[in-house]
Amino acid sequence: MSTAAERLVGFLVEHGMDRAFCVPGESYIALLDALHDAPMDLVVCRHEGGAGFAAIADAKLTGRPGVVLVSRGPGACNAAIALHTAEQDAVPLILLIGQVEARDLRRDAFQEIDYGRMFGGFCKFVGEATRPEQVPELIARAYAAAMQGVPGPVVLSLPEDVLAMECGVAAPAIIPARPALPAPAEVARISDLLHLAERPILLAGHGFESAEGRAALARFAAQWEVPVAVSFRRQDLFDNASRFYAGDLGLRNPDAQREAFAEADLILALGTRLTDITTQGYSWPAPGQRLVHLCADPKHLNWHFPAEVAMTADPVQLMTVLGAPGRRPPRGEWIARLRALHVADCKVTPRDWQDGLAFAEVAQVVHAALPADGIITLDAGTFGAPFYRKAIWRPGQRLLAPVSGAMGFGVPAAVAALLREPGRTVVCGVGDGGILMTGGEMAVALERRLPIKLLLSENLGYASIRIHQERQHPGRVSGTMFANPDFAHWAQAFGLPVTRVNTRHDFEAMRAAIAAPGPAAILVKTSMQAVLPHAA
Repeated sequence: MSTAAERLVGFLVEHGMDRAFCVPGESYIALLDALHDAPMDLVVCRHEGGAGFAAIADAKLTGRPGVVLVSRGPGACNAAIALHTAEQDAVPLILLIGQVEARDLRRDAFQEIDYGRMFGGFCKFVGEATRPEQVPELIARAYAAAMQGVPGPVVLSLPEDVLAMECGVAAPAIIPARPALPAPAEVARISDLLHLAERPILLAGHGFESAEGRAALARFAAQWEVPVAVSFRRQDLFDNASRFYAGDLGLRNPDAQREAFAEADLILALGTRLTDITTQGYSWPAPGQRLVHLCADPKHLNWHFPAEVAMTADPVQLMTVLGAPGRRPPRGEWIARLRALHVADCKVTPRDWQDGLAFAEVAQVVHAALPADGIITLDAGTFGAPFYRKAIWRPGQRLLAPVSGAMGFGVPAAVAALLREPGRTVVCGVGDGGILMTGGEMAVALERRLPIKLLLSENLGYASIRIHQERQHPGRVSGTMFANPDFAHWAQAFGLPVTRVNTRHDFEAMRAAIAAPGPAAILVKTSMQAVLPHAA
């Protein structure tokens, strides 16, 4: 007879999950025991937030749910940031929490939390077992919820005694639900709109996060001659060197680009939720612009923006059934105009600063040195902005960055990427404000002998917050500056050879560190002055 924990692990293995990230806890000892002989790689992390971020990065690379195991109370609280990130990033994530014994539920037991109340507002499913025979059904429901519609996070609360009990119930079979094919009338309407549009633009979102999706997007843009913009922090969806690439919708697009997008007569928002950043503060699409909106969850349709066509269909399927285009208005001038605006925004003009290097110059050099199949993981922070606007992402390269803007993502994501793709170069971009949040996961890189390339921007402050502060309260610096430890010694403690980058003369050494086998720490003296409002 199998235990409930063994039934749960068997389900995960059967559905392709071969890795889990954890911080151990006595509340799920039975689950750890079930993993002992299972064909799953258990990655022991140093903080639950780091474990969660790593699982999200793994899910982004595989398309399968990331799996995180944490203990009750403090462990679950630490992992909450990963749940929020998974929801914002549209990533499937399964968080398994060891809970107090079933007899003590709702009695304010040691470290008890009601996770339905805690996470129910933003997770797709929160379940709690009180009997062992419930566990197989709950993990099946959780898996289905994480994967169907817009992917997202799910939570299972698993009392420690229930996990250890015998369970004779097998998990129900899961047949993945697939989006319905677009109705012929809707396809015909979209085809008509595309054939009439003189200034269309396609906004591509998370619905294209697969090899099939990226290929379909490239084919569609070329066949229909439609310029493509990507949603927030999804630059790797489309070849940035293509003449059809019009840039991204990010935190603050240049005014000229925003004005041009506002002139589009048809917006195809495909596989995206049209969030506040992607819509530039809910200002675009503007009234009068025709909108076709495809999103896997109907609750995001016709919410802020009424659409001429609104569907829950898969955008890749739509592109298949639309077929080959017929005659349409010439769009060469429109495509060239949007392309020119993006190219202009990509330019970096070298300039000397007394307090260090402008990180935009560094980012361009780093990305140019990235192999054709390289991966860059980014923490949240001002240092990351040039990788979104100044780098040219090519097919085969991957960007792993938190759409949620969560600091602490970079290092755990790099660890997960190297575990999943050991033959690829992985550069982890992180600032000195975020590195100590989850930098402890470098211990996992040390343990697993992962050749991480750590790119650390040092400007002695929370630059993105300082920028807002200088705009609203010029000259009144409060709470945004700090002191650093000796990061060279810190990096060396994890076995990373150190390369210092203080001037442009050090760029060649930086390129060599990225190209060399093995791990590396690249410490960049970064200018704070270069990013402050008065810099322009």
